[in-house]
Amino acid sequence: MDNQLIDLSHIVEDGMITYPGLPGPVICDFLSREASRAHYALGTEFHIGQITLVANTGTYVDSPFHRYPDGKDLAELPLESLANLPGVRLRVPPEVRAIGPEWFAGLDVAGKAVLVQTDWSRHWQTTQYLLGHPFLVEETAVFLRDAGAKLVGIDSLNIDDTNGGNRPVHSTLLAADIPIAEHLTGLEQLPDSGFRFFAVPVKVKAFGTFPVRAFAIIGD
Repeated sequence: MDNQLIDLSHIVEDGMITYPGLPGPVICDFLSREASRAHYALGTEFHIGQITLVANTGTYVDSPFHRYPDGKDLAELPLESLANLPGVRLRVPPEVRAIGPEWFAGLDVAGKAVLVQTDWSRHWQTTQYLLGHPFLVEETAVFLRDAGAKLVGIDSLNIDDTNGGNRPVHSTLLAADIPIAEHLTGLEQLPDSGFRFFAVPVKVKAFGTFPVRAFAIIGD
């Protein structure tokens, strides 16, 4: 069977809002095609774009440095924790908000990217997306850590409950050097297992979070 590539990322667009209170990206020309003509031979032109954004934009990965000052930053994350990971996809009914460890009973997560499908991504770029999203509870994070998960992702606003200031899932997973992928989309295209997952950010020093082009490969 030929390999199939499945895109699991949202498109980043000028002005879009990913998270309440954070500004949308500003995407513009640094050097337009028209202006570049003054620098090159006749008929040759280039575009150089410029983007200003906060780290938590679109589909992104959190490294331990996002939560802990002495944690691994983006430049220190090993590729083995972000790329070519065997994956498992867990489907949780849309009416479930607080996702407990019982949903993972019998699921082999050791050494795997664990992707939680809530279908919340269907609300992307609407007011609904920002309110009442599904999340993992602290006990689930402890279970996934102890069971040997390599990366944990979700297709909603946040892997934690954002009502209040506690972030126990981030705290638990990132303390164990388990990256977190948030704002995934398209997880319904995946099988429950038998795929490889990739979510690799740019190697930025002293940075904890960055957008990724998350995708999966299904097949041999």
